[in-house]
Amino acid sequence: MNHPTSNRRQFLQSTGALAAGTAITAYFFATQKTLAQESKSANDRPHIGQIGCGGQGNGITRGAARFGEVVAVCDVDRQHAEQAKARQGRGKAEMFEDYRKLLDRKDIDVVTIGTPDHWHTKIAIEAMQAGKDMYCEKPLTLTVDEGKLICRVAKETKRVFQVGTQQRSDGPFAKAVALCREGRLGKINRIVVAIGGGERGGPFKKQEPPPHLNWEMWLGQAPLVEYIPQRCHAQFRWWFEYSGGKMTDWGAHHVDIAHWALGADDTSPVSFDGKAEFPVPFSNGYPTVDDAYNTATQFEIHTKFADGTELVITDRIGKHYETSIPEKILDRGNGVLIYGEKSDLFVNRDGRRLSGQAVDEEKENPLPEDAIAKVRKGAKRGHMEDFFDCVKTRKTPVSDVFSHHRVMTTCHLANICIRLGRPLKWDPEKEQIVGDEDANGWIKREQRKGYEIKV
Repeated sequence: MNHPTSNRRQFLQSTGALAAGTAITAYFFATQKTLAQESKSANDRPHIGQIGCGGQGNGITRGAARFGEVVAVCDVDRQHAEQAKARQGRGKAEMFEDYRKLLDRKDIDVVTIGTPDHWHTKIAIEAMQAGKDMYCEKPLTLTVDEGKLICRVAKETKRVFQVGTQQRSDGPFAKAVALCREGRLGKINRIVVAIGGGERGGPFKKQEPPPHLNWEMWLGQAPLVEYIPQRCHAQFRWWFEYSGGKMTDWGAHHVDIAHWALGADDTSPVSFDGKAEFPVPFSNGYPTVDDAYNTATQFEIHTKFADGTELVITDRIGKHYETSIPEKILDRGNGVLIYGEKSDLFVNRDGRRLSGQAVDEEKENPLPEDAIAKVRKGAKRGHMEDFFDCVKTRKTPVSDVFSHHRVMTTCHLANICIRLGRPLKWDPEKEQIVGDEDANGWIKREQRKGYEIKV
């Protein structure tokens, strides 16, 4: 009799026959409900390790648990790890504080990464090197250089890697992109991305970290500083040390849709110019205080691609952007407004979600049946379903690391531009800032000793 782990591995590795077969019945090719139900034995289902057990980490792992068994959980906050063990791990998962010990488990096939942003790249690279496929939350990186390293390791290891930009699996966004690709707006000349403003807060009190939190390891590559509760967990995104504020948090979603609509998955804009307001004073691009939120609260960055198409990233769509979208529909603080020579289009997660002349005309002149499938390259409807389907087939997921790296390059450069307070020129082929060596140094970050990314 075969060992259960051997049975599961055989199941996971039998991709060729499934891809070539005509009577495909495996759960990876069914609906999400069927996918979750068809595996009768837990030994046949992929083993999942959860790294990062806060709100978002738990959310994505609950989704993953429909298609596999959560056998290990990891968090530097013991309370978070215990909650994840009880819920996703059903009380049986092994619990770790150090993610490297989780990656050492040979029986784990898939990992979910839901840590704060500054940890994503190091964990993802080491997971790929350990032979794991993964689903990692966005934004995937903290710097441009981190994206380059992730892409390099992804090519070398050939692991399946889905980024958590779920809007690529969301009907209205995929349809908006299909309308653009089918030429329903005419030539696109401008996209305005509204991602909301950042938070103000502080000064905050420095104090001893709670006994259940390994604060030194939570900081990881980031500078060693005294504990402030508002630096970690849900508030980490308002500190440049760990995130990029709204520019990367929501930019990872809406700038992604802009790139996708333009077919710009393999490039980035060539110029950046803009302005911003910060909640604390800055000097030479760095905040001058260490006890308050420091990411931009308001901003407007104008970028241009090599073909002249303009991409504007702003906290809100101002009155000066003329549009045919009715005021009652247009959410000026969040959404993607796409201008074409024929008409414009607006899409977001709220309200009517997808509006514009091209949308109205589509009722009388429907898109081709395969238009949406074409832009999604045949990906499964659900974002997590698509990931597990690709784990089985070894296809590239709809939110791959290579296109996401280009999107995050745009977001990171926008942040560099406003932090330094000057225009930038970018060479997307060489992936370097042109004619500004000081600014070019910002595509990397210093890594604290003992936590360096090693490739």
